[in-house]
Amino acid sequence: MLQALLALRPAHEDEAGWFSVEVIDVDADPGLVTQYDELVPVLVGSKDGAEALQLCHYFLDVEAVNRFLSA
Repeated sequence: MLQALLALRPAHEDEAGWFSVEVIDVDADPGLVTQYDELVPVLVGSKDGAEALQLCHYFLDVEAVNRFLSA
């Protein structure tokens, strides 16, 4: 999922630069294990300090990511 996500970067480049990606080990945080458990890998997005939104899990949903990044 990470490689597919990073491949979307050039299409979303703007004056602020590319979107950033932070990889987090869900298994290292009991709260995240409770929240996502068997949904890993999971992609969660947040803009401008807004509440995080789960975009997809297991496989990259390119349409969902594009909608999120374009909004």
